[in-house]
Amino acid sequence: MAAKLKTIAIFGCSYSSIYRQNMPTAFNEAAEELNVNLVYINSLGKIGGKNAQYGDYEFDLIEFIDLNQFDGIIFDGEGYNIDGIAEKVIHKLRGAKCPVISMSSHVDGFYNIDFDDSGGICMLIEHMLDYHHYKRIGFMAGYLTHPDAQLRLKEFRRIMTSRGFPEDGAGVFEGDFWFHKGEEAADYFLSRPERPDAIVCSNDYMAISLITALKNRGIKVPEDIAVSGYDGSIEGQEYLPHISSATRERKDIARMCIQVLKDLSDGKGITTDLHISPALIFTHSCGCHTLDYMQESENINKIYAINRSLTYNLYDAESSILRLNKVDDLEGLASVYGSESTNFGDYKAFFLMLHIDSSGRLSSESDYTSPSGKFSPAIWIDKNNEYDRSPLTFDFSSMVPESRSEKPHSIYIMSVHCAERMFGYAAIEMSGKDIFNEFYNIWLLNIATTLETLMKNDRIKKLIGSLQNLSIRDVLTGMLNRRGFDDKSREAILSLDGKKTVCTMVIDMDGLKRINDDYGHYEGDRAIKGAAEIITRCCDSGEIAGRAGGDEFYIFSPDYSAKKLARFTERLNDLCRSYNGYSKKPYSVELSFGAYLVETDSTGRLEDFLKISDARMYKQKNAKHTRRK
Repeated sequence: MAAKLKTIAIFGCSYSSIYRQNMPTAFNEAAEELNVNLVYINSLGKIGGKNAQYGDYEFDLIEFIDLNQFDGIIFDGEGYNIDGIAEKVIHKLRGAKCPVISMSSHVDGFYNIDFDDSGGICMLIEHMLDYHHYKRIGFMAGYLTHPDAQLRLKEFRRIMTSRGFPEDGAGVFEGDFWFHKGEEAADYFLSRPERPDAIVCSNDYMAISLITALKNRGIKVPEDIAVSGYDGSIEGQEYLPHISSATRERKDIARMCIQVLKDLSDGKGITTDLHISPALIFTHSCGCHTLDYMQESENINKIYAINRSLTYNLYDAESSILRLNKVDDLEGLASVYGSESTNFGDYKAFFLMLHIDSSGRLSSESDYTSPSGKFSPAIWIDKNNEYDRSPLTFDFSSMVPESRSEKPHSIYIMSVHCAERMFGYAAIEMSGKDIFNEFYNIWLLNIATTLETLMKNDRIKKLIGSLQNLSIRDVLTGMLNRRGFDDKSREAILSLDGKKTVCTMVIDMDGLKRINDDYGHYEGDRAIKGAAEIITRCCDSGEIAGRAGGDEFYIFSPDYSAKKLARFTERLNDLCRSYNGYSKKPYSVELSFGAYLVETDSTGRLEDFLKISDARMYKQKNAKHTRRK
């Protein structure tokens, strides 16, 4: 980010949806005009009609964000579509030291700037009553647990009663703010004792679904029943008949939010609650205007062009999925993204930041434990070379890299996670003022799935490695077992280049049977592990050591000398004395030792060398036994 400029965070959801995509465009234009940086903490929320689980884990990212990096915060609660999430975000933002503005929904304790929806609904209903003289007006509400739906229905009922009509007018139907309830709503209104001559809907989407259902039943709009919507959506103005509506003036609220935060950070006082007036659209669906067929033909051509572009983008998405399926490391992931990410809009920079744990392991690795609060860039694309990559890791106090440009930047941050694992986050800066389309969200979902696959593949590889390791490792001591020792030693002999001095050693514990008999096999095993620890610590010059079985250990070194052997012997004796001193056991770990130095080449026989070492070991052991007698 441009360090000298103020940075404002916007917490919101579903910004790339058709209904909400104009909001970031309005904010980006205002940010450029007012010279501030924007960081969107954007969320997908519920995917489709039912998949809320994605959003449950998506919002884990918010818990980690350090709010102190921002000079002001805007809470856009309208788009959060999973129960309890808006409250979770509000709780987080209450801890901010900078001023926080809530737009479009009132939050106690925040500065509030909202759309005057009461005034907009009032003007639409009064237009139906006073301009068109409709008397039987019905109302299609949104789902009534939503505060916007409650407010708009309350205003409808207030106007009806103030004009002497029944509180619910010609009937109130609870919709869903979406396209799924049009058929039920049409049946409800057409079954009323007196059919409405006009229906006001709480948003354009429900108006579209209702008009479609009415058409299917032979009802003409507006000739038989007039319909209006709300919100002034793009789809509402593309649908035929165009939807009479009231717009939420996004450019006005964007500019006001940013200006207020700038004023507050400069110490200027403002009123806590401000309102943005709506603009009315009176067009075909209420009967104000007739269709301009020449203009509609142009609109249809634009829609065809959009559909063609959508098809090409789908092809690109399918191609990228196939390529991501072949990715087997992070470098491959970065390569595919760099070459294939062309279907969501032109962008300046993209950063994929992966969590690292306290040991520096990436969240895509199977050994990763838990977030340390730091991130390592897994993908770094900076097309204009504006961002500083000098830190090796980033943290939640500076989620966006510093920019060398003094121009304002607008960055979108989104969680990258799969199921319950949050890998990190992605940050992107688009080239223009518009947000990316939905194909970017598909990219993030596929990146998360690829990271999950890489993590699982890493786990499988390590599991296979551990299983292979078990076949050559001794379970009790962790040393090579007899098979492992033979394999490693023979491989070392076969790798000899010409004549070399090699060494074999055989080491045997003294008195293990007595330890087992007097103190039990548990202590016997501990004594074996102690001997293994001593021998392993001595092997610091390329020796290959293994437990041959019971209390016997083998050692082979492919490049040795008498000097190295003397040092090994001295260390072995010293470490035995040291171990027995600090172990505080009622017994001592003592070892008998036999070694054989010989010059050989790759044809040497390990078995022959070990036999000589074994004989020398027993000679030492017997000498000890004779001395004790």
